[in-house]
Amino acid sequence: MLDPFLVGHLTFQPLEAGPSKPPLEPGRNALGLFETRDAMLVVPEGVDPNVPTPLMVLFHGGGGHAENILPMMEQHALSRAFLLLVPQSQFPTWDIVIVGNGPDRERLDIALKEVAARYRLDPTHICFAGHSDGGSYALSLGLTNGQFVTHIIVSSAGFMSVHHQEGAPRIFMSHGLRDEQIPIDRSGRAHSSLLKQAGYDITYMEYNGPHAWQPPVVAMAVEFFMGDGAARQAVG
Repeated sequence: MLDPFLVGHLTFQPLEAGPSKPPLEPGRNALGLFETRDAMLVVPEGVDPNVPTPLMVLFHGGGGHAENILPMMEQHALSRAFLLLVPQSQFPTWDIVIVGNGPDRERLDIALKEVAARYRLDPTHICFAGHSDGGSYALSLGLTNGQFVTHIIVSSAGFMSVHHQEGAPRIFMSHGLRDEQIPIDRSGRAHSSLLKQAGYDITYMEYNGPHAWQPPVVAMAVEFFMGDGAARQAVG
């Protein structure tokens, strides 16, 4: 039997009990969990920590960090009132790209539990999202942890490494026709076809662009995540 942690299993579960720690200030917050490359949490104005709130986990690309990827989703989180957790890989890219699931998976588990200790999460709206290597990581871990991941947003992912599937997260996948780093035929088109054959509910979109996330496509992905009855909170 495969070791569940080596295949990317996360022990995190959304808590039914209320928060045990105080909420954080609105805006960007370092969680203070790690000495280097700490995880960040974006908190919208007006979030009630006792009301179920959607959560998106956003993974940066290879060689990146939180500040690189935050512009992709930060304003959407603030305007649509979902929590945005942005972890950072310990090394230049995510562990799964280098040797397999390990320290980044462990740190993600810790960060998720910290967020759940401060906010009641909406268990019907928990999303893994990312671009490039971050998209591959979101797809791989999201499919492995469908016991709590409900949505996956994948931008220009190069691969998926899935040895155990759990649940049935809904998937939004996009890829640029002019992607010079990760050709669309062996990535977006191949992955979307496999996922459809496996029975996943997948929305697949191609756009006339290079290896870069596109704001209009991201807006559609956010609507895919938040537009189907997500818990609403007053903003402002």
